[in-house]
Amino acid sequence: MSKKLPISSAPSSFENAMAELSELVAQMEAGDLALEASVSAYQRGSELIKYCADQLNKVEQQVKILDAGLLKPYSSDDSNEVQA
Repeated sequence: MSKKLPISSAPSSFENAMAELSELVAQMEAGDLALEASVSAYQRGSELIKYCADQLNKVEQQVKILDAGLLKPYSSDDSNEVQA
């Protein structure tokens, strides 16, 4: 049984893109798509991955700006403790 894929459009959010990508992967892994639909799904998946990567890069840049470019590694040790 082959399924038709929806017409490509820009995702409305990162979360929607991830959900659509997850659905495409599930359909491809299940073998529910015809050959042509599989190629289209692969192409759409590539577009979604690029969209998600771009969104993550934008957020990373916003965090760097908020932290004035001084990102510090997380440390679970309390550096204010006095060592004896």
